[in-house]
This record gives sequence, structure tokens and C-alpha cells, in this order.
Amino acid sequence: MPKLKPLKPRELIRVLHELGFFEHRQKSTSHLVMKHTDGRRTVVSMHGGKDIPIGTLRGILHDIQIKPGELLGLLKK
Repeated sequence: MPKLKPLKPRELIRVLHELGFFEHRQKSTSHLVMKHTDGRRTVVSMHGGKDIPIGTLRGILHDIQIKPGELLGLLKK
């Protein structure tokens, strides 16, 4: 399994847009709900420019049903 590293929220949001997710709504200023037309959804936390921790990132990958290797491939684009 490829090794994940903490990501900036903006990097993850860019990848989610590439996968067809759209910004559904924003809970306060720190949590962005992203949705896909097939029903998948996830919440991206944006806390003062801090990176998304690996555990949280794994949870998001589980929500959107992709593997860590797929994410890393999309980040290299």
C-alpha cells in the first residue's frame, strides 16, 4: 500500500473536483461538504491552513470509495 502523507485541504478539494465531486454546502467556515451525483459524499475540514491528518484522510478515502494509490496518482497530475 502506498504511503499517504498529510495533505493541504485545497489539494484534496482539487482532486475531488477531478473525480466529479461538487461543493454541496459549507458547515461554518471550517467544514466543506462535497457531494457526487452518484450519492457519495464527504466532509473536508479546513482548519486555519493546517494539513489534513492521515487518519482523517483515510476516512475521506473510505467515504469516496477510492484507494490510497488512486489518490496519489491523481495528485501527481
